[in-house]
Amino acid sequence: MATQELPHGDSAGTFLGHPKGLFVLFFAEMWERFSYYGMRALLILYLTKHWLFGDSDAGIIYGAYTALVYITPVIGGYLADKYLGQRKAVLFGAILLTLGHIFMAFEGEPAAGTENNPFVFVFWLALALIIVGSGFLKANISVIVGQLYPRTDVRRDGAYTIFYMGINLGAAIGALLCGFIGETYGWAYGFGLAGIGMLAGLVVFVWGKPLLLGRGEPPAILEKSKELAIYGFGFALVALCWIAIQYQDAVGVFLGTFGAALVCYVLAIATFQLPYGSYAAAPKPAIYSYVGLSALLVVSMFFVAMGNTEARLPAVIGLGGVLSVMILQMIAKTDHDRDRIVAAMFLIIVSIVFWALFEQAGSSLNLFTDRHVDRGGVPASVFQSINAIYIILLAPVFATLWTWLGQRGMDPSTPMKFGLGVIQVGLGFLVLVWGANSVGVDIPTPVIFIFLIYLLHTTGELCLSPVGLSAMNRLAPAQIASLIMGTWFFASATGNFAAGLIAAATGAEGVGDASGKEVVLDVYNTVGIYAVGIGVVVMVISPMIKKLMHLDTLTDEGAHLAGEAELGEPAAAGVHPEGELKPGA
Repeated sequence: MATQELPHGDSAGTFLGHPKGLFVLFFAEMWERFSYYGMRALLILYLTKHWLFGDSDAGIIYGAYTALVYITPVIGGYLADKYLGQRKAVLFGAILLTLGHIFMAFEGEPAAGTENNPFVFVFWLALALIIVGSGFLKANISVIVGQLYPRTDVRRDGAYTIFYMGINLGAAIGALLCGFIGETYGWAYGFGLAGIGMLAGLVVFVWGKPLLLGRGEPPAILEKSKELAIYGFGFALVALCWIAIQYQDAVGVFLGTFGAALVCYVLAIATFQLPYGSYAAAPKPAIYSYVGLSALLVVSMFFVAMGNTEARLPAVIGLGGVLSVMILQMIAKTDHDRDRIVAAMFLIIVSIVFWALFEQAGSSLNLFTDRHVDRGGVPASVFQSINAIYIILLAPVFATLWTWLGQRGMDPSTPMKFGLGVIQVGLGFLVLVWGANSVGVDIPTPVIFIFLIYLLHTTGELCLSPVGLSAMNRLAPAQIASLIMGTWFFASATGNFAAGLIAAATGAEGVGDASGKEVVLDVYNTVGIYAVGIGVVVMVISPMIKKLMHLDTLTDEGAHLAGEAELGEPAAAGVHPEGELKPGA
């Protein structure tokens, strides 16, 4: 099937100059994002107001949930590429998501303690279904968009513009409607509406199968037993996530330990395998030192993530040793692929800082808006739609800006854009702190400052997120392109979990009163200052990072990440360079 000739994407007819299959994917993804962001807008409020979790616990639960949402697409993308094909994976994910959103509507009675309330286990199951469903759907639906067009089709960028418009349109409408209905008429109605939205997406996708013209089918003949085994694995993954979401500390331990191992592994490939052709040909003293120091770092990070402060020093020693070996090898032997991977890893680490602050939107910032902002009676969750609306309005502006600057040789480098993104996310918090303090802690903060923080966070996102996706594809050697992209999204997961920890810090003291507001503002002021400082440092060293990218020797091998020029919500892990996709794959 991998070499089978498929019908042209226009064979089923066109609409607005594009294959009709594009609009099937547009509406399916729009409704999926409607349901996801509608539920996300309510989640932290539901945790604190219905289940009566404290702010700290609610923040960590929220962080663990969003982190797992970013991890599972790596698995969903792999299974689709290797066995299921994208269409079956999207269908399975949509079914899981529909079930998850429906289960969210079973709320039970409000409870301060969840131990003896059976409905809380239904709630955990709903989150687990949404986590795994997102992994199978989000990883694969945008890949099918690229398969509808020949690689040289001039309509491709326009297709992704339409597709990403559906993403952000769904996110904006979902937060507006589900948020308003959930807070006004009851949680079950808000979550139920999200479930109806997801069901609509599922129906559209099933109905529109003929319009996809065989795109996204399994890469080889898929035996029924193997297909059922994969679905069984998916449900086993749901069970694992059901446990993980209840024990959020375990998610943190996994992220810390596996993240350290992943970084060491990628840098080992960059430092030894690529420059020397194989590990066996690399200098033995250097590679043995690297392995020992990497082991020290990974083991130490396990204990650090477990809360053992005494393990921090060995972790620092291990990290310093790994970097020292890498730098010495960079001095001893020139290799452009290695340098590009090092630059990519730098950008990945910077992205963790950005996401840790940006993702306060759905947790601590949502609670702050609910408790301390003069909203004029508008439900707090409705303000979760602002980011998506800003993206719809500003993405074309940024796309035009980068093109205009590039034509004049003034386009900022990727590291420079990352620095600008981190600075803007920090400035957003500082503007909010200034606005809240200017009117007095005892007086509700004017709502204009919520619009301003989201504006700065959105412009920061447009400087970093789509630019980062493009950079990962450009910098990664073809043989480890998927590994680098997976590392990028693992960093997003780590940033989301870190966001939960920051949100937990904002709930350390009084809730809903002046002392609670001061705690939140103190945390926001601290993270804002740190973010601006980190962003400035990134901008200062950006020329050195740009030099490591070796753009002057970068060759175009024909691999192009579909839609990488478009701006919008980040594509999911499992979105591979088009050069890796075969007809029917």
